[in-house]
Amino acid sequence: MMSESGSGVKLPAWLERLMAETFFGGCGVHQNRRKNEKNVFCLHCCLSLCPHCLPSHPSHPLLQVRRYVYHDVVRLGDLEKLIDCSNIQAYTINGAKVIFLKQRPQSRPCKGSSNACCTCDRILQDPFLFCSLSCKVDHMVEEGEDLSGIIHQFHESDLAFSSHSASSDQDSQIAPPSSYASSGNSVISPLRLPRLVLSLGGRRKGAPQRAPLS
Repeated sequence: MMSESGSGVKLPAWLERLMAETFFGGCGVHQNRRKNEKNVFCLHCCLSLCPHCLPSHPSHPLLQVRRYVYHDVVRLGDLEKLIDCSNIQAYTINGAKVIFLKQRPQSRPCKGSSNACCTCDRILQDPFLFCSLSCKVDHMVEEGEDLSGIIHQFHESDLAFSSHSASSDQDSQIAPPSSYASSGNSVISPLRLPRLVLSLGGRRKGAPQRAPLS
């Protein structure tokens, strides 16, 4: 099913709803159950689900949404099965690349010499053009571009996962851009840090050596 935006560009219903949906709120159907946060999106029904809702959608394609500092992210490997994610800056969470679903508000304006998102002016690394999925889609809609060229056909089995994986996912740290390795589009960075980390400035110096006796 396709819906038409104000500019006349047709959006798949699942894409329009995914970008507008609110995740990680409590499920109204399972409000008395533990771990009832809605962190799964059903591409067939176009709505968010909690892990207890999954048995009601056994053959539907599902997309797991993760959380980082109050922002929704999806694994790049899952999202690119649905839509072309080129030119969107990826980050790393738990060793996997992720894409932000929505643009994030920023307090400082972008400097003119910096590479910035074409939609919201958030500072990006070269050669990326967008900071989130919605920024790329919004830009294409504003420019009147046909989205059919970036929408992929997918099979339900490509986006299936167990209810355990949806309920056991934990918040994780995403490495800041300054720690990225400059190797094209690859992002190389450790994400889950141990509780005790020794900083470089706090390392114990080696024992001083005496000058040889003359």
